[in-house]
Amino acid sequence: MSLIVADGLTKTYTKGAVSVQALRDLTFTIDRASFVSFIGPSGSGKTTLLNLIGALDRPTTGRLLVSDTDVGTLDRRAAAAFRGHTIGFIFQEFALLEAVGVADQRDKYPDQLSGGQKQRIAVARALVTNPQLVLADEPTANLDHANAALVMRTMRRMRDALKTTFVFSTHDPRVMAEAEIVFRLEDGRLVSRDVTGVAA
Repeated sequence: MSLIVADGLTKTYTKGAVSVQALRDLTFTIDRASFVSFIGPSGSGKTTLLNLIGALDRPTTGRLLVSDTDVGTLDRRAAAAFRGHTIGFIFQEFALLEAVGVADQRDKYPDQLSGGQKQRIAVARALVTNPQLVLADEPTANLDHANAALVMRTMRRMRDALKTTFVFSTHDPRVMAEAEIVFRLEDGRLVSRDVTGVAA
């Protein structure tokens, strides 16, 4: 059963007389408990798409259903409530939580933690409300190979245990290699969908 359904999704930003079409006629579905990556060069629309899925912004045209809710129709208050109940975000700021193998670090301040520890805490923070969906924008940015692998294993373990859907945007081949489905964006268009064969 699909958790995310996009149908003819577009997003256009206008500043003065200049219009930029960030997303162009995207149509796709993402099933529940999936491990999915959106890839593409800078400016391809990855972050814009995550913002729409996360009800942080509205599409210009088209329809976007997340957990059977048309997020493009939500006002600010309803969108905030929807995010709070349905979606977790992995951001770059961190708050300490005793989870995902970092309980021994509970007495440290965030700036005393390694990048890998901070990202694992970010995963825990995203999962604290047991959301149906976690959105992660470049989750392994600035991590070395070992820490990137550890963060990806942590997210996969949480997906397996909680049946949470994880959707990433990334340039990182290490994240692409872990994804079960890889969508490629170019110039705001969805140009390919590949099933990687990674075990669910």
